Amino acid sequence: MQFGLFSVSDITRDPVTGITPSEPERIRDVVAIARHAEEAGLDVFALGEHHNPPFFSSSPTTTLAYIAAQTERLILSTATTLITTNDPVKIAEDYAMLQILAGGRLDLVMGRGNTGPVYPWFGKDIREGLPLAVENYALLRRLWDEDVVDWEGRFRTALSGFTSTPRPLDGVAPFVWHGSIRTPEIAEQAAYYGDGFFANNIFWPAQHYQRLIGLYRQRWEHYGHGSPETAIVGLGGQVFMAKRSQDAVDRFRPYFDSAPVYGNGPSMEDFTQMTPLTVGSPQQVIDRYASMRDLFGDYQRQLFLIDHAGMPLKMVLEQIDLLGEEVVPVLRRELRRDRPEAVPDAPTHAARVREAYGDGAPREARPRANRGDNVTGGSPYEDVVPERGGAAFGTAAER
Repeated sequence: MQFGLFSVSDITRDPVTGITPSEPERIRDVVAIARHAEEAGLDVFALGEHHNPPFFSSSPTTTLAYIAAQTERLILSTATTLITTNDPVKIAEDYAMLQILAGGRLDLVMGRGNTGPVYPWFGKDIREGLPLAVENYALLRRLWDEDVVDWEGRFRTALSGFTSTPRPLDGVAPFVWHGSIRTPEIAEQAAYYGDGFFANNIFWPAQHYQRLIGLYRQRWEHYGHGSPETAIVGLGGQVFMAKRSQDAVDRFRPYFDSAPVYGNGPSMEDFTQMTPLTVGSPQQVIDRYASMRDLFGDYQRQLFLIDHAGMPLKMVLEQIDLLGEEVVPVLRRELRRDRPEAVPDAPTHAARVREAYGDGAPREARPRANRGDNVTGGSPYEDVVPERGGAAFGTAAER
Protein backbone atom coordinates (compact mmCIF):
# COMPACT_ATOMS: atom_id res chain seq x y z
CA MET A 1 0.00 0.00 0.00
CA GLN A 2 1.01 3.56 -0.72
CA PHE A 3 -0.31 6.38 1.46
CA GLY A 4 -0.15 10.04 0.68
CA LEU A 5 -1.79 13.39 0.13
CA PHE A 6 -3.47 15.08 -2.77
CA SER A 7 -4.12 18.78 -3.17
CA VAL A 8 -6.70 20.45 -5.36
CA SER A 9 -4.71 23.71 -5.05
CA ASP A 10 -7.61 25.84 -3.85
CA ILE A 11 -6.95 29.29 -2.38
CA THR A 12 -9.75 29.76 0.13
CA ARG A 13 -10.44 32.35 2.83
CA ASP A 14 -9.73 31.09 6.33
CA PRO A 15 -13.13 31.42 8.05
CA VAL A 16 -11.52 31.68 11.49
CA THR A 17 -9.03 34.48 10.78
CA GLY A 18 -10.81 36.00 7.78
CA ILE A 19 -7.54 35.98 5.81
CA THR A 20 -7.23 34.74 2.25
CA PRO A 21 -3.66 33.71 1.40
CA SER A 22 -2.00 35.20 -1.66
CA GLU A 23 -1.13 33.02 -4.62
CA PRO A 24 2.63 33.07 -3.86
CA GLU A 25 1.96 32.22 -0.22
CA ARG A 26 -0.26 29.27 -1.11
CA ILE A 27 2.24 27.96 -3.67
CA ARG A 28 5.07 28.13 -1.12
CA ASP A 29 2.83 26.39 1.43
CA VAL A 30 2.06 23.46 -0.86
CA VAL A 31 5.79 22.88 -1.37
CA ALA A 32 6.24 22.85 2.41
CA ILE A 33 3.34 20.39 2.71
CA ALA A 34 4.92 18.01 0.21
CA ARG A 35 8.29 18.14 1.96
CA HIS A 36 6.62 17.51 5.30
CA ALA A 37 4.72 14.54 3.86
CA GLU A 38 8.03 12.87 3.04
CA GLU A 39 9.44 13.72 6.47
CA ALA A 40 6.36 12.15 8.08
CA GLY A 41 6.89 8.87 6.20
CA LEU A 42 4.14 9.21 3.60
CA ASP A 43 4.71 7.80 0.13
CA VAL A 44 2.91 10.05 -2.37
CA PHE A 45 2.11 13.69 -3.01
CA ALA A 46 -0.34 14.49 -5.81
CA LEU A 47 -1.29 17.88 -7.23
CA GLY A 48 -4.34 18.78 -9.31
CA GLU A 49 -4.58 20.86 -12.46
CA HIS A 50 -6.79 23.94 -12.73
CA HIS A 51 -6.74 27.00 -14.95
CA ASN A 52 -8.95 29.42 -13.05
CA PRO A 53 -9.17 31.20 -9.69
CA PRO A 54 -9.46 30.29 -6.85
CA PHE A 55 -6.92 27.60 -7.79
CA PHE A 56 -3.21 28.04 -8.45
CA SER A 57 -2.05 24.81 -10.08
CA SER A 58 -2.12 25.67 -13.78
CA SER A 59 1.33 24.07 -14.25
CA PRO A 60 1.67 20.99 -12.05
CA THR A 61 4.82 19.90 -13.89
CA THR A 62 6.62 23.04 -12.72
CA THR A 63 5.56 22.63 -9.09
CA LEU A 64 6.24 18.90 -8.99
CA ALA A 65 9.69 19.36 -10.54
CA TYR A 66 10.50 21.91 -7.83
CA ILE A 67 9.30 19.47 -5.16
CA ALA A 68 11.29 16.64 -6.75
CA ALA A 69 14.47 18.67 -6.33
CA GLN A 70 13.77 19.02 -2.60
CA THR A 71 12.77 15.43 -1.82
CA GLU A 72 14.42 12.04 -2.14
CA ARG A 73 11.80 9.33 -1.72
CA LEU A 74 8.39 10.88 -2.27
CA ILE A 75 6.45 9.66 -5.31
CA LEU A 76 5.05 12.66 -7.17
CA SER A 77 1.79 12.48 -9.04
CA THR A 78 -0.87 14.59 -10.57
CA ALA A 79 -4.26 14.48 -8.91
CA THR A 80 -5.64 15.21 -12.37
CA THR A 81 -3.93 15.76 -15.70
CA LEU A 82 -6.51 17.10 -18.13
CA ILE A 83 -6.29 14.60 -20.96
CA THR A 84 -9.12 16.37 -22.78
CA THR A 85 -7.75 19.91 -23.08
CA ASN A 86 -4.00 19.32 -23.02
CA ASP A 87 -2.21 18.31 -26.21
CA PRO A 88 -1.07 14.68 -25.84
CA VAL A 89 2.25 15.59 -27.45
CA LYS A 90 2.93 18.16 -24.74
CA ILE A 91 1.85 15.74 -22.00
CA ALA A 92 4.24 13.12 -23.39
CA GLU A 93 7.13 15.56 -23.49
CA ASP A 94 6.53 17.33 -20.18
CA TYR A 95 5.99 14.24 -18.06
CA ALA A 96 8.82 12.22 -19.59
CA MET A 97 11.08 15.16 -18.73
CA LEU A 98 9.70 15.31 -15.18
CA GLN A 99 10.01 11.53 -14.83
CA ILE A 100 13.73 11.77 -15.66
CA LEU A 101 14.36 14.72 -13.35
CA ALA A 102 12.53 12.95 -10.50
CA GLY A 103 14.49 9.73 -10.99
CA GLY A 104 11.35 7.76 -11.82
CA ARG A 105 9.37 9.07 -8.82
CA LEU A 106 6.40 10.06 -10.96
CA ASP A 107 3.03 8.86 -12.09
CA LEU A 108 -0.12 10.54 -13.37
CA VAL A 109 -3.85 10.52 -12.83
CA MET A 110 -5.59 11.21 -16.14
CA GLY A 111 -8.99 12.85 -15.97
CA ARG A 112 -11.43 15.23 -17.61
CA GLY A 113 -11.65 17.59 -14.64
CA ASN A 114 -14.79 19.16 -13.22
CA THR A 115 -14.55 22.71 -14.59
CA GLY A 116 -16.77 22.94 -17.66
CA PRO A 117 -15.47 26.30 -18.97
CA VAL A 118 -11.94 24.89 -19.35
CA TYR A 119 -12.97 23.30 -22.65
CA PRO A 120 -13.57 26.51 -24.64
CA TRP A 121 -10.60 28.17 -22.94
CA PHE A 122 -8.44 25.63 -24.76
CA GLY A 123 -10.45 25.50 -27.95
CA LYS A 124 -12.35 22.30 -27.16
CA ASP A 125 -16.02 21.35 -27.01
CA ILE A 126 -17.23 19.87 -23.72
CA ARG A 127 -19.72 17.75 -25.66
CA GLU A 128 -16.70 15.90 -27.06
CA GLY A 129 -15.25 15.25 -23.61
CA LEU A 130 -15.31 11.46 -23.74
CA PRO A 131 -14.11 11.09 -27.36
CA LEU A 132 -11.31 13.54 -26.56
CA ALA A 133 -10.29 11.49 -23.52
CA VAL A 134 -10.28 8.29 -25.55
CA GLU A 135 -8.41 9.57 -28.58
CA ASN A 136 -5.90 11.74 -26.72
CA TYR A 137 -4.90 8.94 -24.40
CA ALA A 138 -4.52 6.51 -27.29
CA LEU A 139 -2.06 8.93 -28.88
CA LEU A 140 -0.23 9.55 -25.61
CA ARG A 141 0.34 5.83 -25.15
CA ARG A 142 1.82 5.54 -28.61
CA LEU A 143 4.05 8.59 -28.12
CA TRP A 144 5.54 6.98 -25.00
CA ASP A 145 5.68 3.42 -26.32
CA GLU A 146 6.93 4.00 -29.88
CA ASP A 147 9.97 5.94 -31.04
CA VAL A 148 8.35 7.02 -34.31
CA VAL A 149 4.62 7.70 -34.56
CA ASP A 150 2.34 8.24 -37.53
CA TRP A 151 -1.05 9.47 -36.38
CA GLU A 152 -4.29 10.79 -37.76
CA GLY A 153 -7.31 11.44 -35.58
CA ARG A 154 -10.27 13.76 -35.14
CA PHE A 155 -9.00 16.31 -32.67
CA ARG A 156 -5.48 17.40 -33.61
CA THR A 157 -3.30 17.78 -36.66
CA ALA A 158 -1.80 14.59 -38.06
CA LEU A 159 1.68 13.41 -37.11
CA SER A 160 4.11 11.90 -39.60
CA GLY A 161 7.29 10.26 -38.42
CA PHE A 162 7.10 12.13 -35.11
CA THR A 163 9.32 11.36 -32.12
CA SER A 164 8.43 12.70 -28.68
CA THR A 165 11.50 13.75 -26.70
CA PRO A 166 12.88 12.95 -24.27
CA ARG A 167 12.04 9.26 -24.27
CA PRO A 168 10.65 7.86 -21.00
CA LEU A 169 13.22 7.01 -18.35
CA ASP A 170 14.63 3.48 -18.82
CA GLY A 171 12.21 3.00 -21.70
CA VAL A 172 9.33 2.64 -19.22
CA ALA A 173 6.57 5.24 -19.39
CA PRO A 174 5.15 6.80 -16.22
CA PHE A 175 2.43 4.70 -14.64
CA VAL A 176 -1.05 6.04 -15.37
CA TRP A 177 -4.14 5.99 -13.19
CA HIS A 178 -7.43 6.93 -14.84
CA GLY A 179 -9.43 9.07 -12.44
CA SER A 180 -13.20 9.19 -12.45
CA ILE A 181 -15.99 9.95 -10.02
CA ARG A 182 -18.92 9.26 -12.33
CA THR A 183 -18.01 7.85 -15.76
CA PRO A 184 -18.01 4.09 -16.46
CA GLU A 185 -16.31 4.65 -19.83
CA ILE A 186 -13.19 5.81 -17.98
CA ALA A 187 -13.19 2.67 -15.83
CA GLU A 188 -13.45 0.70 -19.09
CA GLN A 189 -10.54 2.63 -20.58
CA ALA A 190 -8.34 1.95 -17.54
CA ALA A 191 -9.11 -1.75 -17.72
CA TYR A 192 -8.49 -1.93 -21.47
CA TYR A 193 -4.95 -0.62 -21.14
CA GLY A 194 -4.12 -2.47 -17.92
CA ASP A 195 -3.69 0.85 -16.13
CA GLY A 196 -4.74 1.85 -12.63
CA PHE A 197 -8.15 3.24 -11.70
CA PHE A 198 -8.34 6.03 -9.15
CA ALA A 199 -11.76 6.57 -7.59
CA ASN A 200 -11.70 9.87 -5.77
CA ASN A 201 -14.59 8.86 -3.57
CA ILE A 202 -14.87 12.03 -1.50
CA PHE A 203 -18.33 13.33 -2.40
CA TRP A 204 -20.75 10.48 -3.08
CA PRO A 205 -21.87 7.37 -1.16
CA ALA A 206 -19.78 4.21 -1.28
CA GLN A 207 -22.33 2.31 -3.40
CA HIS A 208 -21.66 4.60 -6.36
CA TYR A 209 -17.92 3.89 -6.30
CA GLN A 210 -18.44 0.21 -5.66
CA ARG A 211 -20.16 0.03 -9.03
CA LEU A 212 -17.36 1.88 -10.84
CA ILE A 213 -14.57 -0.12 -9.20
CA GLY A 214 -16.50 -3.36 -9.70
CA LEU A 215 -16.86 -2.61 -13.41
CA TYR A 216 -13.16 -1.81 -13.68
CA ARG A 217 -12.19 -5.09 -11.99
CA GLN A 218 -14.52 -7.11 -14.21
CA ARG A 219 -13.25 -5.51 -17.39
CA TRP A 220 -9.63 -5.89 -16.22
CA GLU A 221 -10.21 -9.64 -16.19
CA HIS A 222 -12.09 -9.49 -19.51
CA TYR A 223 -9.08 -7.90 -21.23
CA GLY A 224 -6.78 -10.63 -19.97
CA HIS A 225 -4.78 -8.77 -17.34
CA GLY A 226 -5.55 -11.21 -14.54
CA SER A 227 -8.22 -11.93 -11.97
CA PRO A 228 -10.30 -9.00 -10.64
CA GLU A 229 -8.30 -8.88 -7.42
CA THR A 230 -5.10 -8.14 -9.38
CA ALA A 231 -6.45 -4.83 -10.71
CA ILE A 232 -4.74 -1.63 -9.49
CA VAL A 233 -7.09 0.60 -7.49
CA GLY A 234 -6.55 3.90 -5.70
CA LEU A 235 -8.96 5.75 -3.40
CA GLY A 236 -9.35 9.30 -2.19
CA GLY A 237 -10.18 10.32 1.35
CA GLN A 238 -10.64 13.26 3.72
CA VAL A 239 -9.78 13.47 7.39
CA PHE A 240 -9.44 15.96 10.20
CA MET A 241 -8.08 14.76 13.52
CA ALA A 242 -7.41 15.75 17.09
CA LYS A 243 -6.50 13.68 20.13
CA ARG A 244 -10.06 14.19 21.41
CA SER A 245 -12.87 13.62 18.92
CA GLN A 246 -14.89 16.61 20.07
CA ASP A 247 -11.90 18.90 19.61
CA ALA A 248 -11.61 17.73 16.02
CA VAL A 249 -15.31 18.40 15.40
CA ASP A 250 -15.13 21.86 16.96
CA ARG A 251 -11.99 22.90 15.09
CA PHE A 252 -13.06 21.60 11.68
CA ARG A 253 -16.69 22.74 11.70
CA PRO A 254 -16.07 26.37 10.61
CA TYR A 255 -13.94 25.13 7.71
CA PHE A 256 -16.57 22.62 6.66
CA ASP A 257 -19.41 25.11 6.93
CA SER A 258 -17.60 27.77 4.89
CA ALA A 259 -15.83 25.68 2.25
CA PRO A 260 -17.19 26.17 -1.29
CA VAL A 261 -17.42 22.42 -1.88
CA TYR A 262 -19.37 21.79 1.34
CA GLY A 263 -21.13 25.00 2.30
CA ASN A 264 -24.90 25.21 2.11
CA GLY A 265 -25.10 21.46 1.62
CA PRO A 266 -25.47 18.54 4.04
CA SER A 267 -24.44 18.99 7.63
CA MET A 268 -20.96 17.83 8.60
CA GLU A 269 -22.50 14.91 10.47
CA ASP A 270 -24.53 13.82 7.43
CA PHE A 271 -21.58 14.27 5.09
CA THR A 272 -19.27 12.16 7.25
CA GLN A 273 -21.89 9.43 7.32
CA MET A 274 -22.33 9.41 3.54
CA THR A 275 -18.70 9.85 2.44
CA PRO A 276 -15.19 8.92 3.68
CA LEU A 277 -14.78 12.30 5.42
CA THR A 278 -13.78 11.36 8.97
CA VAL A 279 -13.59 14.02 11.68
CA GLY A 280 -12.44 12.66 15.00
CA SER A 281 -9.58 10.91 16.75
CA PRO A 282 -6.75 9.06 14.98
CA GLN A 283 -8.32 5.78 16.08
CA GLN A 284 -11.59 6.71 14.40
CA VAL A 285 -9.68 7.40 11.19
CA ILE A 286 -7.89 4.07 11.48
CA ASP A 287 -11.16 2.21 12.02
CA ARG A 288 -12.84 3.96 9.10
CA TYR A 289 -10.09 3.47 6.55
CA ALA A 290 -9.15 -0.05 7.61
CA SER A 291 -12.68 -0.98 6.57
CA MET A 292 -12.35 0.43 3.04
CA ARG A 293 -11.23 -2.88 1.61
CA ASP A 294 -14.46 -4.42 2.89
CA LEU A 295 -16.24 -2.03 0.52
CA PHE A 296 -13.85 -1.94 -2.45
CA GLY A 297 -11.52 -4.94 -2.12
CA ASP A 298 -7.79 -4.84 -1.51
CA TYR A 299 -6.29 -1.80 -3.15
CA GLN A 300 -2.93 -0.16 -3.71
CA ARG A 301 -3.07 3.57 -2.95
CA GLN A 302 -4.86 5.75 -0.40
CA LEU A 303 -4.59 9.53 -0.74
CA PHE A 304 -6.00 12.07 1.71
CA LEU A 305 -7.20 15.61 1.05
CA ILE A 306 -6.12 17.82 3.95
CA ASP A 307 -4.90 21.21 2.70
CA HIS A 308 -8.19 22.75 1.65
CA ALA A 309 -11.07 24.91 2.84
CA GLY A 310 -8.75 27.70 4.00
CA MET A 311 -6.94 25.73 6.70
CA PRO A 312 -3.68 27.45 7.67
CA LEU A 313 -0.36 25.75 7.03
CA LYS A 314 0.32 25.05 10.72
CA MET A 315 -2.92 23.12 11.02
CA VAL A 316 -2.21 21.13 7.86
CA LEU A 317 1.27 20.17 9.07
CA GLU A 318 -0.21 19.01 12.37
CA GLN A 319 -2.61 16.77 10.46
CA ILE A 320 0.28 15.29 8.48
CA ASP A 321 2.12 14.53 11.72
CA LEU A 322 -0.90 12.68 13.06
CA LEU A 323 -1.18 10.71 9.84
CA GLY A 324 2.49 9.80 9.82
CA GLU A 325 2.86 9.02 13.51
CA GLU A 326 -0.44 7.45 14.52
CA VAL A 327 -2.58 6.52 11.52
CA VAL A 328 -0.56 5.31 8.55
CA PRO A 329 1.71 2.86 10.43
CA VAL A 330 -1.36 1.11 11.83
CA LEU A 331 -3.18 1.15 8.47
CA ARG A 332 -0.14 -0.38 6.79
CA ARG A 333 -0.32 -3.30 9.21
CA GLU A 334 -4.08 -3.65 9.09
CA LEU A 335 -4.34 -3.55 5.30
CA ARG A 336 -1.45 -6.00 4.96
CA ARG A 337 -3.18 -8.47 7.23
CA ASP A 338 -4.72 -11.41 5.31
CA ARG A 339 -3.95 -9.71 2.01
CA PRO A 340 -4.17 -12.39 -0.72
CA GLU A 341 -0.87 -13.19 -2.40
CA ALA A 342 -2.38 -12.45 -5.80
CA VAL A 343 -2.95 -8.79 -4.93
CA PRO A 344 -0.07 -6.82 -6.45
CA ASP A 345 1.92 -4.15 -4.68
CA ALA A 346 1.45 -0.52 -5.60
CA PRO A 347 3.30 0.28 -8.84
CA THR A 348 6.74 1.87 -8.68
CA HIS A 349 9.14 2.75 -11.46
CA ALA A 350 11.80 0.37 -10.14
CA ALA A 351 9.39 -2.56 -10.05
CA ARG A 352 8.14 -1.82 -13.56
CA VAL A 353 11.70 -1.64 -14.88
CA ARG A 354 12.43 -5.05 -13.34
CA GLU A 355 9.27 -6.41 -14.94
CA ALA A 356 10.30 -5.06 -18.34
CA TYR A 357 13.99 -6.05 -18.31
CA GLY A 358 14.52 -8.65 -15.61
CA ASP A 359 18.23 -8.65 -14.81
CA GLY A 360 19.08 -6.90 -18.06
CA ALA A 361 20.15 -3.29 -18.41
CA PRO A 362 17.30 -0.84 -19.06
CA ARG A 363 17.22 1.36 -22.10
CA GLU A 364 19.27 4.54 -22.37
CA ALA A 365 17.99 6.50 -25.36
CA ARG A 366 20.89 7.87 -27.43
CA PRO A 367 19.96 9.82 -30.56
CA ARG A 368 21.55 9.11 -33.92
CA ALA A 369 23.00 11.96 -35.89
CA ASN A 370 20.23 13.49 -38.00
CA ARG A 371 19.04 16.79 -39.35
CA GLY A 372 16.84 17.47 -36.37
CA ASP A 373 13.65 17.07 -38.38
CA ASN A 374 12.39 13.84 -36.74
CA VAL A 375 12.01 12.12 -40.11
CA THR A 376 15.58 11.35 -41.26
CA GLY A 377 16.02 7.62 -41.73
CA GLY A 378 14.32 5.02 -39.51
CA SER A 379 14.52 5.19 -35.75
CA PRO A 380 16.28 8.36 -34.60
CA TYR A 381 17.97 6.36 -31.80
CA GLU A 382 21.09 4.22 -31.80
CA ASP A 383 19.70 1.37 -29.77
CA VAL A 384 17.31 -1.11 -31.36
CA VAL A 385 13.95 -1.16 -29.63
CA PRO A 386 11.37 -3.78 -30.67
CA GLU A 387 8.15 -2.28 -31.93
CA ARG A 388 5.52 -2.68 -29.26
CA GLY A 389 2.64 -1.19 -31.22
CA GLY A 390 0.32 1.29 -29.53
CA ALA A 391 -3.27 0.17 -29.12
CA ALA A 392 -5.91 2.86 -29.37
CA PHE A 393 -8.93 2.21 -27.22
CA GLY A 394 -12.02 2.42 -29.38
CA THR A 395 -10.52 4.51 -32.19
CA ALA A 396 -9.55 3.96 -35.79
CA ALA A 397 -5.98 4.97 -34.96
CA GLU A 398 -5.12 1.42 -33.92
CA ARG A 399 -5.28 0.30 -37.55
